Amino acid sequence: MEGVGGDAASPMAPLAKWKTEFSRVFQFYLDKSTPLHVQRWLGTLGVAAIYVLRVYYLEGFYVISYGLGIYILNLLIGFLSPKVDPELESLDGASLPTKESDEFRPFIRRLPEFKFWYAITKAFIVAFLMTFFSLFDVPVFWPILLCYWIVLFALTMKRQIMHMIKYKYVPFNYGKQKYGGRKTPVAGGSPIH
Repeated sequence: MEGVGGDAASPMAPLAKWKTEFSRVFQFYLDKSTPLHVQRWLGTLGVAAIYVLRVYYLEGFYVISYGLGIYILNLLIGFLSPKVDPELESLDGASLPTKESDEFRPFIRRLPEFKFWYAITKAFIVAFLMTFFSLFDVPVFWPILLCYWIVLFALTMKRQIMHMIKYKYVPFNYGKQKYGGRKTPVAGGSPIH
């Protein structure tokens, strides 16, 4: 009689082992890419360029591109938004600092940069793979979709910028004052004047 935990004899055991090994290796390289911001985004730009060229040469799959654009817009809103929404927090009595005397709290994103990059890259790869199936090539007049997406983008960004102005937060580090750490003298030596 065979035991319940007899995975070694199962025909699915090699597949499960391969999947586990692939996941481990994939996570290893994903972790190694974390500090490489520029290289990651250049890779995503390359994947996006390949997708755009494929859609351009096939002259189709505009609905997939529209869905991809809506998804990226949704990710962008999460990337630009604070983790704790000041509108909801102000109902509880706590809010972002608005005066110089208020306590400083750093801007924490609702969607961190790494997850933002990873989601966009996966979205472009999935959209690229969808272009290989004619089922997703729905005939549509693409200029209407483009105009609708531009209007949606403009209205959404206007709302997001108004939210940033109202609650006085900037989701980027560019232009912010940088403070250097305390410089300590080298051990055993004295500073030269």
